[in-house]
Amino acid sequence: MKLDGSYGEGGGQILRTAVALSAVTGKHVEIENIRKGRPKPGLSAQHVKAVEELARICGAQVSGCRLQSTRISFTPGKINSGNYDVDIGTAGSISLFLQCLMPALMHADGAIRIKITGGTDVRWSPSIDYMRFITLVALGKMEYKCEISLIKRGYHPRGGGCVEAIITPSNLKIMNFDSNKCTIIEGISHSSGLPSHVAQRQADSAQKHLNDQGYNSKISTEVNDHPSTGSGITLWCGAVGGIALGKPGLKAEKVGAIAAEVLLNELRPGAGVDEYLADQLIPYMGLAGGGSFTTRIISMHTKTNIWVTEQFLPVKFKIGKIENGLFKVWI
Repeated sequence: MKLDGSYGEGGGQILRTAVALSAVTGKHVEIENIRKGRPKPGLSAQHVKAVEELARICGAQVSGCRLQSTRISFTPGKINSGNYDVDIGTAGSISLFLQCLMPALMHADGAIRIKITGGTDVRWSPSIDYMRFITLVALGKMEYKCEISLIKRGYHPRGGGCVEAIITPSNLKIMNFDSNKCTIIEGISHSSGLPSHVAQRQADSAQKHLNDQGYNSKISTEVNDHPSTGSGITLWCGAVGGIALGKPGLKAEKVGAIAAEVLLNELRPGAGVDEYLADQLIPYMGLAGGGSFTTRIISMHTKTNIWVTEQFLPVKFKIGKIENGLFKVWI
């Protein structure tokens, strides 16, 4: 099978979903024009690591998997259980790395334990808390069996965070995420190598913002002294989340307020899932052979994941706008 990596969103997501579903289905895939429209086209270090690790676990034959390559060929073998360690390098996103592996690893012949070093809370990717408390909770309702343990946080640019994931064989069931019945917002505000009040100020600001809008919240704080310096906050309410990361010159109060506003933006319309979980659910719905969700917006990431999933699996997704202005996606 040949895929055009510049289709739709045209980023690393086509690569991640395609190699994962290739490993599941046993179908050979060639991907061309990888990240063609990006400022630095081709594979980045984290893409190379993800493909290499999946290839190692499933005994795949791979060509073209190197930095800045715009074409790869992936021929999968058997997905093997066992213990694996991988270092993405610097602050490469652990969450995006897991996105590439997780749809495939549940089809192994036994449990897989994988220890990953990289970035846990970095820009342009779900935070590790989003993965643990939103993505995994939603997938758990579909009977996906995975535990993610946070060992150490890693921020940009130093990275050095560490996570352990244990994935056991799973048979997905069809699930509908059409409404959000969550009544209390939860969250974690964290910092490392910074004064202890930073995490508290982030949490207090988010809490005030949420309370002012009539929402109850429970936000814990986590203060670390890891080699990597940074801060952030992840909020969640059911399958809807909000993330904000600290950076030099951005006040802790502003970080908390940004996360709260991102979450409220998703909560107010009453969607079942937020726009980021929407695209993550697509391959799992395809593998389950059914399901549905409502969401505020259909992102290009979601459309792209639908396209890739339909190339590999005998499913057809439908998208419709419903009465309250939300979108519904279903098989």
